[in-house]
Amino acid sequence: MSSTDTPRVALESTIFSHLGLPSPHNLEALDRCLDVIEAAGAVAQITAVLDGIAHVGVAPQDHARICGPAKKAAARDLAVAIGQGWEYGATTVSAALTLAARDGIEVFATGGIGGVHRGWADTGDISADLGALAKHQVVTVSAGAKVFLDLSATLERLETDGVIVLGWKTDEFPAFHAVSSGLPLGHRVDSADEVARIARAHWALGGGGILVAAPVPADDAIDIVELEVAVDQALTAAAEQGVFGPATTPVVLGALADATDGASVPTNLALAENNAAVAASIAVALAG
Repeated sequence: MSSTDTPRVALESTIFSHLGLPSPHNLEALDRCLDVIEAAGAVAQITAVLDGIAHVGVAPQDHARICGPAKKAAARDLAVAIGQGWEYGATTVSAALTLAARDGIEVFATGGIGGVHRGWADTGDISADLGALAKHQVVTVSAGAKVFLDLSATLERLETDGVIVLGWKTDEFPAFHAVSSGLPLGHRVDSADEVARIARAHWALGGGGILVAAPVPADDAIDIVELEVAVDQALTAAAEQGVFGPATTPVVLGALADATDGASVPTNLALAENNAAVAASIAVALAG
């Protein structure tokens, strides 16, 4: 990327839809993410499928629309959403990465990535997010992986797929709503310039994606012990509803909000905003 290019940060749209945060928190999350990206000197590019057209950048007049009802669109669903003319396909991590890479965007911010699900040895349930991370030359900033996953197995899979995982000012893998999972990381970075140098070197060597794991701000985090109890309750609730696979995320996040008396919602807002700010700083560094 040359210094004359405008720094851009891709965003998924699932987090802003009714599949992500409840209203009106989803619109607040969108506003906060857009504000911090703009304040850093970058441009936010929301990804979504609207009326059968894949967008990288959604017009302000459509912001209320992307905060409404949607069908979840992973990378495998993009062609279907386009071919069938879906009214609103909210992009997941894998779909957002696919569209960002196609459009030449080098940085993407999300809440938490998908990964290897608990009990994966029996179900084979591994998120397509991991394959997209490995495939596309994009820096993804997230608060680790969603906490109800098998985080140790997720890190192992990322290593197997050649994805560089960088701890943003941390030596441990974040646990989404909690600052740390206790799992050590092999690499730490303390500035956006470091990330930019690593990304350029990685891509020059033919490498794929990079995951920057940025912990939720400590003042907004949930204690890991409290969180693990809430996750167990949420997973039990999902199982009782017969929910498995991709449909697990919105059900578990809703159950987590109930189990934590709503504490997970402001935590989600804080980590989404923080990830967007970190991503914007990296995009500016890459453009320099």
